[in-house]
Amino acid sequence: MKSKVCHISTAHPTFDTRIYYKECRSIAKEGYDISLLVGSNKDEVSDGVKIVSLPIKNSRFYRFFTKRKIAFQKAIEIDADIYHFHDPELIPIGKKLKKKGKKIIYDVHEDVPKQILTKEWLKKDFIRNLVSKVFNAYEKNAAKKFDNIICVSQDIANNFGNEKTAIVRNFPVISDIDEIEAMEIEKDMPVVIYAGGLTKIRGIKEVVDAMAILKGSVKLWLLGKWEDENYKNQCMASEGWKYVEYFGSIPQKQVYSYMKKADIGIVNFWPVDNHVSALPNKPFEYMACELPMIMSNFDYWNNVFKGCFWGVDPKNPQNIASVISNLLRDEKAMKELGQNGRNFVLEEYSWESEKEVLLNLYKNLCK
Repeated sequence: MKSKVCHISTAHPTFDTRIYYKECRSIAKEGYDISLLVGSNKDEVSDGVKIVSLPIKNSRFYRFFTKRKIAFQKAIEIDADIYHFHDPELIPIGKKLKKKGKKIIYDVHEDVPKQILTKEWLKKDFIRNLVSKVFNAYEKNAAKKFDNIICVSQDIANNFGNEKTAIVRNFPVISDIDEIEAMEIEKDMPVVIYAGGLTKIRGIKEVVDAMAILKGSVKLWLLGKWEDENYKNQCMASEGWKYVEYFGSIPQKQVYSYMKKADIGIVNFWPVDNHVSALPNKPFEYMACELPMIMSNFDYWNNVFKGCFWGVDPKNPQNIASVISNLLRDEKAMKELGQNGRNFVLEEYSWESEKEVLLNLYKNLCK
């Protein structure tokens, strides 16, 4: 019998794309006894993964001072051989479990020191810089005590730089996407889609403002969770909101059905440090759905996604509107971008191949 494994997250949703759909399901199919300790309304078993519920409440204060304690107690009760955690706030739990002789994997989804520099709730730049530096030292020191570090990109892996670090990238599960049919929904104009976190630094308002410039010739579909009510209200106050259809936060597999019905996928991230060398989920999912893409014109993305998108200045609604309009008029370019993206994910960017890195790491850890 293979080892008992427990994945832990206090910040991510129950059926997170990376944690549940990619990693946990792959580990379960390999025969491991796997539990996922995560915010949920109930305990259940899904695709061979035992979901062990934590409270849904997710405020920053509650996660740090209450939810984390509950997670630790339940983690002890599960008594796994390997603990694989996904949030930097869980580093103290990882250290405690390591002292109990458990094998520990820290899965680093974001460059957190860079991410801290964008946090507006830290009111002053000097405070952000100080917190970033302190956390950077803390994270690197803690990581030395864990058995493995998993990073989503080479850029993040460079921060740790040791033989225990592996890169497991956020490539799409092609088999999941291919089994989904396009959404049966009426369209009376071309559709640009964005599915994901609806935040200021992901440039959502600029895309909404671009819809006003396009004056109803294009519709924007938004799917996902808002950063906060204030930012949601700012977007809704834009003249472009009348050309937006917001579908809320919906299950991942259903998201693909909307993508397959849309005409263009957009990723309009601002050029903050944590974005310019990131590999977000979304472009790979658009590519798997054969969607032509419009993306922020970052040098790194121009290299990785070359031939699959047209670039924009993410803070310039006029430029975004112009590129959308020009691309929709160029049927040949639309088709070529979509086909190039689909070919790239099949040849190089699928979870079906990427998961082998994760599974080999588990095999070596269990020896």
